[in-house]
Amino acid sequence: QVQLVESGGGLVQPGGSLRLSCAASGTIFSINTMGWYRQAPGKRRELVAAIISGGNINYADSVKGRFTISRDNAKHTVYLQMNNLKPEDTAVYYCNAAGVYSSSGYTGIYWGQGTQVTVSS
Repeated sequence: QVQLVESGGGLVQPGGSLRLSCAASGTIFSINTMGWYRQAPGKRRELVAAIISGGNINYADSVKGRFTISRDNAKHTVYLQMNNLKPEDTAVYYCNAAGVYSSSGYTGIYWGQGTQVTVSS
């Protein structure tokens, strides 16, 4: 079984910064894609950023130039550096791991429990 544990959320003023971390644990050989999604009240869950093991990165247009995603493959950990935060960034942020493989083969897609990010003065 694979578990994703997120940390780093909180309350920050507009223009501030936060860094989210997500560590995957369990029987893991490799993870193809790690990413962050967010869901604001009354809205659908949306992709924020994703990074493939080879290094390709995708960002939502709304966060380009402000957020940076990175990963440590050896530690099965993904990070999201969020700068110049805006009130519209307020949401629960979820870590996602897709294309997870153990020594026995493909095991599936996994989600973290979510961490709240609130941007408010």
